[in-house]
Amino acid sequence: MSADLLDVRRIYYEPAAAALPRGKEILARFPAAHLVEVESHQRIPELYGDETNVDRWVRIKREALVLGVKKTLTARPNGRSADFIAPSTANGCAMACAYCYVPRHKGYSNPITVFANIDKISGYVTRHAARQGVKPQPNECDPSAWVYDIGENSDCSVDARISDNVRDLVEVFRWLPHAKASFATKHVNRDLLGWDPLGRTRIRFSLMPHPDAKLLDIRTSPIADRIAAIDDFVAAGYEVHVNFSPVVVRPGWLADWAELLDQLDAGIGPAAKSQLAAEVIFLTHNKDLHEVNLGWHPKAEDLIWRPELQQPKLSQNGSWNVRYRTGAKGQYVSALRDLIASRTPYCRVRYAF
Repeated sequence: MSADLLDVRRIYYEPAAAALPRGKEILARFPAAHLVEVESHQRIPELYGDETNVDRWVRIKREALVLGVKKTLTARPNGRSADFIAPSTANGCAMACAYCYVPRHKGYSNPITVFANIDKISGYVTRHAARQGVKPQPNECDPSAWVYDIGENSDCSVDARISDNVRDLVEVFRWLPHAKASFATKHVNRDLLGWDPLGRTRIRFSLMPHPDAKLLDIRTSPIADRIAAIDDFVAAGYEVHVNFSPVVVRPGWLADWAELLDQLDAGIGPAAKSQLAAEVIFLTHNKDLHEVNLGWHPKAEDLIWRPELQQPKLSQNGSWNVRYRTGAKGQYVSALRDLIASRTPYCRVRYAF
């Protein structure tokens, strides 16, 4: 494990989580860590809700780990990237992408929280998938399988460096005849190549032009490394898609996307190209996150906080988001779709917004 990404020195744990087999495994994996008992993984004042933590944003992500029990198990309908959002086996992240929506909900540091009750999570997903039966008709998620996103609030490739939760779910989906797992990632973890998913797990490597990634994708694997991994993951039995996200509109943005698409085309082989599809997601930002970023990475905000191009939208949770203005955004989407069709015509765009 790279100490640059994770160097766990403190583990905040719920006693119920530490008593479970997976909890014991995680504690044993980090024997030198200082242990702090907490009543709830959702209420740790020194991690969540303390605005002074913005000064220690990256250090907390690298050094702190939270161990809890996932109490509410639901499979939330989605219908765009996946049919359902599976109960999470973790939330938070060791990476620090400037546009990430998760810190909007979890405070100012947002280290990884791992849930130890993986048996209950796996059992719930198995029963839920069985109840769905055969998928009656194709949709933009998949032509035949019910797709479950298993990493909505974390990066599963990083989570897999902490526990076997992700591997356990990949193995569950291996034998579900009408369902498959899916997760997006910005981290290349080649340990996953030995898991033999039998085509029942879809990995979506997130890509953006290098100039944007250098400024926005903090502590992630380089874009070139993500592209270089695609063929290997296809050969290892994964379905591999790409996420073009977030798309940031700025001077020269289309030219840089053309260069990225050319890099992708040159970097993958026929097997990957024959099954490739993409999700295209234009930037959505958030006023609260903007204020946080000004405290630790203000240069990113010069790129992604553009009031002259953006309009506010009240989200379902009551916070104010900003996105590119209606009308202009449609033109941006069309321009990028045309570019994808020209440079990588084999890459089917599953959806773009």
